[in-house]
Amino acid sequence: MIVVNRVEDIHEALHGVCLTIGNFDGVHMGHAKLLQRTRERAVAAGLVSVALTFDPHPRRVLMGNAAPPAITLLEHKLECIGQSGVQVCVVLPFTRELAAREPEDFVGQVLVGGLCLKHLVIGYDYAFGKGRRGNFEMLSTMGQKYGFGVERLDPVIINGAVVSSTRIRDMVQAGNVWDARPLLGRFHQVRGLVVHGQKRGRKLGFPTANVGVRDELVPLSGVYAVWVEVDGILRPGVANIGKNPTFGDFDLSVEAHILDFKGKIYDQPIRVHFVQRIRSEKKFSGPEELITRIREDIGLARMILAAPDARP
Repeated sequence: MIVVNRVEDIHEALHGVCLTIGNFDGVHMGHAKLLQRTRERAVAAGLVSVALTFDPHPRRVLMGNAAPPAITLLEHKLECIGQSGVQVCVVLPFTRELAAREPEDFVGQVLVGGLCLKHLVIGYDYAFGKGRRGNFEMLSTMGQKYGFGVERLDPVIINGAVVSSTRIRDMVQAGNVWDARPLLGRFHQVRGLVVHGQKRGRKLGFPTANVGVRDELVPLSGVYAVWVEVDGILRPGVANIGKNPTFGDFDLSVEAHILDFKGKIYDQPIRVHFVQRIRSEKKFSGPEELITRIREDIGLARMILAAPDARP
């Protein structure tokens, strides 16, 4: 997939595109439907399939620190979009000026003039531009003017409710990572480099990889059965998210004990795929009680991860 930050970078190579547009936070099953439809329509019509998204997320620009955490940062989002088979992704820098732009101007100059739009696929509730006037009705009118078609897809319903980034975010923040998987189409993950920690796990007999997390959306504190991915290899593990109350720590950390693994992975990139929450964080009376509970956690994690539907 080709990734560009300006439509001018690919304008000369385009003779017509089938486009979908959105924030695609999480690139969940609703987004997957949009991307698949865009690719199918492009192939059928001999067009280039294009996804247009924004970075940073518009809420981050408009709401600042009050914005909810992103499910996927840009690197991960682009990976997921690329897996859909879409040929080009345009990542436009989002600014307050862009938010205030009249939607008619954006359609005429960017979508038609810049991307040679021939067919547009949008979600059931999509709207953009000043006053969010860039909705299905307005786009249909603009399509008649400029000669492009507009297709609005129905929402994706899973377990009786619409799939949305908000719903997924709420699930992950509540620790319901198993229930979030059908909506995402994968287990929620966090990424980062393995950093040096207090090395308490090693002293207890259960060395952990301390993750310098880059992602914004971290599951609820507690112990989880996980898959730990290093160099593309998935290994079973147990992860703890919390502040290690037994030892009086105050900073939130993500630590993963990789089962049956003895390698050294300091400073290496790591991904932790959260499969199921085992228990909440607890303050133990001391190291011996903690060791006993860790052994129980590992046993439960092995059982969970052995299930056929527990693999990413």
